[in-house]
Amino acid sequence: MGGLIHNCNINENQLIENQGPSPYLHNAITWLIRTGGGLWTVVCGPSPTILIFPRLKKKIKTLVVIVGPTAVGKTAVAIKLARLLKTEVVSADSRQIFKELTIGTAKPSPSELALVPHHFINTHSITENYDAAQYARDALELISDLFEKYNTLILCGGSGLYIKAVCEGFDDIPEIPADVREGLMQRYEQAGIEWLQQEMLRLDPEHYKKIDQKNPHRLIRALEVRLGTGVSIAAFHSSKQVSHPFEILKIGLELPREDLYRRIDERMDKMIEHGLIEEATGLYRHKHCQALQTVGYQEIFDLIDGKYDLDEAIRLLKRNSRRYAKRQLTWFKRDTDISWFSANDQEKISGFVLDHQAHLHGRMAKGNYEQ
Repeated sequence: MGGLIHNCNINENQLIENQGPSPYLHNAITWLIRTGGGLWTVVCGPSPTILIFPRLKKKIKTLVVIVGPTAVGKTAVAIKLARLLKTEVVSADSRQIFKELTIGTAKPSPSELALVPHHFINTHSITENYDAAQYARDALELISDLFEKYNTLILCGGSGLYIKAVCEGFDDIPEIPADVREGLMQRYEQAGIEWLQQEMLRLDPEHYKKIDQKNPHRLIRALEVRLGTGVSIAAFHSSKQVSHPFEILKIGLELPREDLYRRIDERMDKMIEHGLIEEATGLYRHKHCQALQTVGYQEIFDLIDGKYDLDEAIRLLKRNSRRYAKRQLTWFKRDTDISWFSANDQEKISGFVLDHQAHLHGRMAKGNYEQ
């Protein structure tokens, strides 16, 4: 075989796999080799005739998606993976994108952000209307740009709609006149979430059964689409998934319930200690913005309004955060493409990702991958 290699003028260190008799030349062997320009197929024969051509025009790209409930430890895992793979993190958190929200969104700390480049942190204002569809457009454009530099990227977050929009596509809902939403916001301010629930039940009873009935943002969005288009928002939901020019590897993080709930309670205590009440007080005049219709701020706004005392506010913060975590898990557990791991088992998670990369490399070597 050394003679064949010599005739091909390649180094034995470049050889990846002997792929057997060549279908192109009689009495010749096909090898997969690696060069500075990537992977190539080389047909080596005893004669001076040599056939050489690119194996792949592009390297395989992989988007590693890290999901899980609040406080489970997604940021720590994402940073460790990004450092291992020498890549960057794309955040998929629907609240961490807002620069005015810091303490109540548990953003990565300055020291964590210094370890690995992060994207979609502090990029927008709470005064902007920013939804999952727009996020998907922006995120996919960024991912495409970053894949020019990296073979692997990390997408990390607990916002199910954001993750779904990137991985599966999003539904293009017609633009709704601004006065429709403004009218709904005013009624919500005057009559509370009960009015939103009653309107949804009256106008769109079928979708009301499926929606998060305690989430005013979801209720308002569904109502504005119903009022603005005359049809249910469900009519715009498509079962067709988009096809991406990259692999998607989904990893779910979980913990025993008592451990997760303890982490949530400890996080809420730290948020109060670090100034959540002061942060929410500074945002009180914006309390009806879409970005603030969320656990962590609504409880403090009600405290400011005198609906209950501090002890009750803290109790509700913890209770509502635990309920939010439960809803997140319910959402993500429906996705059968997610592989689940203990958030504490970084070694297994890293091994899983590296094994997946090795498997893709094997597919490339055997010619079973179409780029």
